[in-house]
Order: sequence, then structure tokens, then C-alpha cells
Amino acid sequence: MSRFEAWWMHTSNVLVGGTGLIYAWMLYLARPADPYAVVNHPWQPQVQHLHVLAAPALVFAVGLIWQRHIWSHWRRGIASGRRTGLSMALTLVPMVASGYLLQTAVDDDWRRIWVIVHLTASALWIAGTVAHQLPGLIWRKPRSGGGHADPAAATPESAPPRPSITGEDRRGGSPGAAARQSSGTRR
Repeated sequence: MSRFEAWWMHTSNVLVGGTGLIYAWMLYLARPADPYAVVNHPWQPQVQHLHVLAAPALVFAVGLIWQRHIWSHWRRGIASGRRTGLSMALTLVPMVASGYLLQTAVDDDWRRIWVIVHLTASALWIAGTVAHQLPGLIWRKPRSGGGHADPAAATPESAPPRPSITGEDRRGGSPGAAARQSSGTRR
């Protein structure tokens, strides 16, 4: 995952998760000062709008990292972060679908169902995100190139260098020369 993709994912998670938590607090826990108030907090409508407008950024971020991070790690069988990543992948669809259906539901019973699904899936998504990021923050190894170290992507020092696009390996010479040199034959 590139730095931009990681930045986009983290920023959209903070925006959507933060506005969602604040909106839930305003809706379910805050009490209005005026007994005739329509909303529990004066900023409640704006926070809801911010949440709804920021949510597509999170969906886009997941789509952005799908090929190079999610699917690539799954296909290669990388075990670190698999359980938390899988839990996030499984909660994404119910979270997004219920958020959409919550905005379009007219019947009170369906609206209540979508609220329960959305709150549950969103809580699981936030918990999965925190659990997925925690090991990387705790056991982070500094690298000179920036970004965080991916122990699964590291190649051992004893591994032979990979050939470049130009046909020369990193030691210089062609791949065939390197193979002949290691086998002991000369031209």
C-alpha cells in the first residue's frame, strides 16, 4: 500500500468514524437544553451531513487498497493482520448498505432495523480498524525509506537478487552470465 493510499484510508476512517461517534453521542446520549428542541444538540444536523458526505471517501479508500493490499495479502497467505482485516472486510458491506438504506427507508420498522445493523457493523468496523492498526503501531520498526516495515514483504539477505527489466541483475552483467558464473562454466 502506498503512502497516499494509507493516508487516504486513515483520514477517511477518522472522518467517518469520528463524525459517526459524535453523531451517535448527540443522538442517543445528549439531552437538549430546550424541552421543545427538535434536535439534541445544535450541531447535530451538520455532523450528520458531514458523516454522510465523508462516507463515500471511506468506500473509495477501501476500493483503492483492495488490489494492492487486501487481495494481495489474502492471495499470498500473509498471516499478520488476517483476522482483523477479514473482520473489517466482512463488516464493510453491512455497514455501507445499512447506511444507504437508513437514508432511504421510509417505514419506521425498517428504519429501526437499519439503525441497529448500521450501529453494530460500524462498531465492529471501528474495533477492527483499531485492532488492525495496533500491532503496527506497537511493533513498528523505523525504515530509512519511510512507511512502515512489512516483515512479510522483506526478502532474506541470502536470496539472489532479482533481474531488472533491462535484463541485468543488480551485480551487473546479464542473467545468463550470472547463472553461468554460479554454475562454474565460462565462455
